[in-house]
Amino acid sequence: MNLEVFDIGILAPGFLAGLLILSTHVPLGNQVLARGIVFIDLAIAQIAGLGVIVASLLGWEPGGWAVQISAVGAAMLGALLLTYTEKRWPEVQEALIGVLFVLAASGAILLLAHDAHGNEQLKDILVGQILWVSYAQLIPLAGLSVLVLAAWFGLRERLGRAGFYLLFALAVTASVQLVGVYLVFASLIVPALAARNYPLSRRLPIGYVLGAAGYALGMLGSAWFDLPSGALIVWVMAGLGIAVSAAGGAIRLCPRPNPE
Repeated sequence: MNLEVFDIGILAPGFLAGLLILSTHVPLGNQVLARGIVFIDLAIAQIAGLGVIVASLLGWEPGGWAVQISAVGAAMLGALLLTYTEKRWPEVQEALIGVLFVLAASGAILLLAHDAHGNEQLKDILVGQILWVSYAQLIPLAGLSVLVLAAWFGLRERLGRAGFYLLFALAVTASVQLVGVYLVFASLIVPALAARNYPLSRRLPIGYVLGAAGYALGMLGSAWFDLPSGALIVWVMAGLGIAVSAAGGAIRLCPRPNPE
């Protein structure tokens, strides 16, 4: 067994990034599932990615404040638009979210059509580069995660529709630039789906443990088999989610003994 592939200096920052992402995405994912707007994160993440692409085409420094402002601004505009559509046409909100995602994804392809590195940039936005996350990138993510969690658990009843969408946009924008659209979606939805058969009080702990195990095993498997980390983490997390969900369903079906 070649232990050199498990270099803690390479794996640790990515794993910590995954834990920070899960800290906000697990509770938000439960709310997304309850609202029936599962694909909102795909749409917001893709819109944030579109903001990054626009900033890149304008020649702004990658990872700089101008790029962050562009990404957050794009995501906020998308969030405000979805706030309006949910209020105006709630019966077709999920369909409108899907259309917005397709428009943002197609727009990214059009903008990068004549860029020599366009395919690589699109790949980074979708699957990310979690193994190349640095400790320096974790500092702003940690600060944002604390703010999002404080607002969510402290002001949840007073956030309203617009507050939820804007808070969601902030969380997703920071995440998508580190781990990509696919892993953001998996971190948000898979734990929520897997824990839905369990009592409400246990859903957050189960979601956090499942997500952390998915990141850990996925990154270890990626290092061992030399496979793309983001894609493998998604598959590992989904597999764990199926097992956890099945166990929860079995528990619910087990008859409770009648008290004597």
